[in-house]
Amino acid sequence: MSLIEEVDLLKKIPLFANIEVSKLKLLAFTSERVKFAAGETLFRQDDMGDAAYIIMDGEADVVIDTDTGPVTVATLHKNDFVGEIAILCDVPRTASVRAKSDLTTLMITKDLFFRLITEFPQMAVEIMRELALRLEKTTKAAVSRSND
Repeated sequence: MSLIEEVDLLKKIPLFANIEVSKLKLLAFTSERVKFAAGETLFRQDDMGDAAYIIMDGEADVVIDTDTGPVTVATLHKNDFVGEIAILCDVPRTASVRAKSDLTTLMITKDLFFRLITEFPQMAVEIMRELALRLEKTTKAAVSRSND
């Protein structure tokens, strides 16, 4: 994938949609493209986070450990962003993420992520929106499970 293709991909992600193209080029250039084979783990639940990932191609499962064993709670697709909670909050990873198929990601380190948020406050607003939507979805799912 070329730098231009990576910038086009970044523009489709809500967190980066309002960032000017020159800054997206810098992000694409300074991020590391990392490939995972199907079944490989990007990161494990309870590990400390040092990077977030953008899915460029392929799918990954979000898996949480429970008393009854691992449970897949979501599947990530192209343009999805994962791993930001651990680097934002300095908390252990809330889930494991495993490649469901061969996977290509753009890895954004914690330092780069914070530099972007500092330079682009709009990105911080988009992150809050995304996290609020995820919380709402998780809450609705928990309520519907408790009503079953």
